[in-house]
Amino acid sequence: MSIPQSGGGPIERHEQLAEYLADGCKPKEDWRIGTEHEKFGYCKDTLKPLPYDGPRSIKAMLEGLRDRFGWAPLEEGGNIIGLVKDGANVSLEPGGQLELSGAPLENIHQTCDEVNEHLREVQSVADDIGARFIGLGSAPHWTHDDMPLMPKGRYKLMDAYMQKVGDLGTSMMRRTCTVQVNLDFASEADMVQKLRVSLALQPVATALFSNSPFTEGKLNGHKSWRSRIWRDLDEDRTGMLPFVFEDGFGFEAWVQYALDVPMYFVYRDGQYIDALGMSFRDFLKGELPALPGEKPLISDWADHLTTLFPEARIKKFIEMRGADGGPWRRLCALPAFWVGLIYDQSALDAATDLIKGWDAETRDALRVAASVDGLAAKVNGISMHELATRVVKIAEDGLKARAREGAGGMLPDETHFLNALIETLETGETPADELIRRYHDDWNGDVARVFAEYSY
Repeated sequence: MSIPQSGGGPIERHEQLAEYLADGCKPKEDWRIGTEHEKFGYCKDTLKPLPYDGPRSIKAMLEGLRDRFGWAPLEEGGNIIGLVKDGANVSLEPGGQLELSGAPLENIHQTCDEVNEHLREVQSVADDIGARFIGLGSAPHWTHDDMPLMPKGRYKLMDAYMQKVGDLGTSMMRRTCTVQVNLDFASEADMVQKLRVSLALQPVATALFSNSPFTEGKLNGHKSWRSRIWRDLDEDRTGMLPFVFEDGFGFEAWVQYALDVPMYFVYRDGQYIDALGMSFRDFLKGELPALPGEKPLISDWADHLTTLFPEARIKKFIEMRGADGGPWRRLCALPAFWVGLIYDQSALDAATDLIKGWDAETRDALRVAASVDGLAAKVNGISMHELATRVVKIAEDGLKARAREGAGGMLPDETHFLNALIETLETGETPADELIRRYHDDWNGDVARVFAEYSY
């Protein structure tokens, strides 16, 4: 999750809210790729989650990365809760999941180099303290009580609120991991086209990257339990956003949506002030109960935008949120998938044509079916496997058209980063399907085997 935002003065005009989003518009030559991924840390001998403090802990991981690899620390309340270096940051999810939020980079070759370097650094520190990390969409056998809540004020507030508005919010916080990619837009019209494609095809990413079939040591009946969790979390801030597909959608429509989402907090002087359930509209009028008489800053608006959790969202870029965390090689496949789809205009137009006949019910049904059945899903005559095959081909064509070389010209483009997805389509077996098969066969129902065989 995001670190506190900064910069910008007071909000004096309503128009500043949409202008903040529009400030993200960039010419194509300045478009960048920002990849985020989360992973679970655990004690190598006990297979228990890493606590925050102690010799074998999240704190020890952050301090090791700081001391050994030159990351600068971020602190809150005297606790180290993150790291920054070269435009990237390492942060903590609520249950101790370690997240890399990568720097904005020009191509997927650079992105994958960044991911590989980060995981090597994590592995080096983890080896020294007797820890390991694993990429899955949800915790395989840990219970809610097994997972520690990290010492961040934001999470303490969210944890209390999540228990009031949905059944699975605290499971999302403590027991899920994702891989995401952040991509740019050139204009409001470009944002609209890209966001519509991103939302409509997010279920395809969910299916292809599905990797969370276990809960508390048993099969849970879903290929992506992480995706299932997001469907029963907080209806005010999640979902497929039908209004995005309506005529006239643009930055101001997103502003109106965001203003209707209840607040979590206001960040002041290093402290999170409880604004749970309060209205940003009231804040704009100086009538926020938590800060009577005070009006918001641009940084407050930026913070509020990070508390919206639909399948794809906009800030000053578009963030793709539909994929489970997964194996090392698939962390580079997600940016390849989305860059290929929306950074080449011909590919974006082809993807737009593919989804243009779908109504809101179809889009939502695809989301549900993807979480349950993965690539085997079928909705209103749509085969997820056939759809995913077409979508990956569009992405491949988009990457070929980009023709971004790597390895000093040895690699002519970025298409090879899609190989993991192409193999999945050829075999019909997603990571979740593989885990389920092994659970039934050579693991004899022992979910704990996943740690030895799938950790980084």
